[in-house]
Amino acid sequence: MADQGEVAFVKAFAEGLSSQPVTYPDDFQPPLENYLKKVPTLPVPVPTPPERKPEESVAAEAIKITIKSVKPHQTYTLSVQSTDTIADIKAQLATVPGAPPADVQRLLLKGKALSDAKLLKEYDVKHEDTVNLMVKPGYHWDPTVFTPKETSSPAAITPDRASPPPITLVPDQGSKTRPGHGRIPSVVLSPSPSLTPLSDEKLVDIPLTLDTSNMPPPPPDTPYRRTVSQPEFWERLYAYLSNEFTNPSDAAIAWEDFFCASKGVLSVSEIAKIRDRVGLIGMNGT
Repeated sequence: MADQGEVAFVKAFAEGLSSQPVTYPDDFQPPLENYLKKVPTLPVPVPTPPERKPEESVAAEAIKITIKSVKPHQTYTLSVQSTDTIADIKAQLATVPGAPPADVQRLLLKGKALSDAKLLKEYDVKHEDTVNLMVKPGYHWDPTVFTPKETSSPAAITPDRASPPPITLVPDQGSKTRPGHGRIPSVVLSPSPSLTPLSDEKLVDIPLTLDTSNMPPPPPDTPYRRTVSQPEFWERLYAYLSNEFTNPSDAAIAWEDFFCASKGVLSVSEIAKIRDRVGLIGMNGT
């Protein structure tokens, strides 16, 4: 009976020990014989991996964009790359006949000006997208006038005959003057020296006097006219409309409506000065 009691005690003591968690120190390492053995693998033939080809530089894909101007109405199509800078695109546009120089161009996308130092892809411009074009205020842009890159040397041109003398303006002392005009010029047409008169023919000068009797009188001087005749007033109005409209073309149309309503009190020279200052040209340059 004593032996059975001892056996029961040992079993109970062992079960109590097994129920306790085992705690190992931080630097504990199991003996080598307790490590798991490597599982043997079969010698399966593995194909040789393909050689890695050197990466070839792929050029950026060319896209076409449309550059559109409202005042004056002009449209240009350029083939560019998305990695081109805005300054490069301006320089490319300046080479097109009739386009403004690169230093006066302003490119806008959805009413936001494009920075020269940024790339085209930074503005998410895609194929066949439209970019608006404006010129800086004070620059007069005429698309019909442009300077060719190559001009012939004057020494290489040999005229067949002498050129006619220039037309001279001779003041007409007997004509009436109008306010704002010191004198009324007359034009004298001289015969070309290349013409050879006949034996019984005599070449004479033909005086032509310009008739200015039908010229309209100057507009009356009023506080309203003194205000609207200042180019600074219209420049500030255009800046205000540009902030109110997100589309630059809408701002230009609104400004044109205001300006056309005030043309009746402005002279031709004042209209030209205002348009040169603001940079918006109307139909037929008026």
